[in-house]
Amino acid sequence: MRFTAMNRGQRGKLAMATAALGIGLLSVTGCGYINPQQTSEQYAASDGTMADLGPLQLRNIMIISDGEDKPGRVVGAVYNSSSEDAVLTIAGVGGAQGQVPVKKNSYTLLDGATQVTLSKTGGRPGSLVELSISEDATNESAKFKVPVLDGTIVDYKEYLPTSPETPGSETTAPEPTPESTPATDAGH
Repeated sequence: MRFTAMNRGQRGKLAMATAALGIGLLSVTGCGYINPQQTSEQYAASDGTMADLGPLQLRNIMIISDGEDKPGRVVGAVYNSSSEDAVLTIAGVGGAQGQVPVKKNSYTLLDGATQVTLSKTGGRPGSLVELSISEDATNESAKFKVPVLDGTIVDYKEYLPTSPETPGSETTAPEPTPESTPATDAGH
């Protein structure tokens, strides 16, 4: 095989092409190298917060209330990834609590038929309050903070508790219907 010497013009073109290719590769891969991949991070993408408790996953949990010493309605979704039915207990300030039944491999929305209303919110709208949660299947419990929102946002106005609760009464949570959608179709 014969090698021929490159002239000065050919070497210059080769050097420029190599430099351009190197810069192009660095610019394409550089951002991914120094920045974390955001799609791999789980976060609460809405106004509420999230928590995991054993097989239960609480998503977009918040309290809708008119004031600190007024009743507050807990809104969000509770997913059960286990093969057993579970009951989530949510406790607020002053012993106010409610229970949420969640069928196996399904979910319960806290927005219609299943309601949890705490007799006292424990924080004014715009603040964070601590809730205690526990579930009966594994007897796990935890505390987490949730935001208190009011009816300023029109979409939340319908969730404001309409009548004052008597102290100690908290929940209207009927049994979930058998038509509950399986958790695999829930899109969480």
